[in-house]
Amino acid sequence: QVQLVESGGGLVQAGGSLRLSCVVSPRTFSNNAMAWFRQAPGKEREFVATINWNGGRTDYALSVKGRFTISRDNAKSTVYLQMNSLKPEDTAVYYCAQRLGPFIATNINDYNYWGQGTQVTVSS
Repeated sequence: QVQLVESGGGLVQAGGSLRLSCVVSPRTFSNNAMAWFRQAPGKEREFVATINWNGGRTDYALSVKGRFTISRDNAKSTVYLQMNSLKPEDTAVYYCAQRLGPFIATNINDYNYWGQGTQVTVSS
């Protein structure tokens, strides 16, 4: 059974930073692409960032490009999301996701496994 466990969320003031982590079942991690999505209250879940199997390629939503950085450590079976210059509109539950394939993808339907989510709240 694939498990994804997020951590690192919390309350931060606008302009601040947070780093999210997602630990994944080791056996399934190193060959597959990973992503972060987020869901604000009353809104649909949306794509934030994706990274390919070896970290060599990434892609970001326009709303976070230049502020967020996705990375991975295959030795630790962990994917990260460094979030800088946070804005109140970044407030959401952030979800880690894994797809069964090595290449990046931005469509929510391309992902097979999901974590339980971690809350990020940015105050103005």
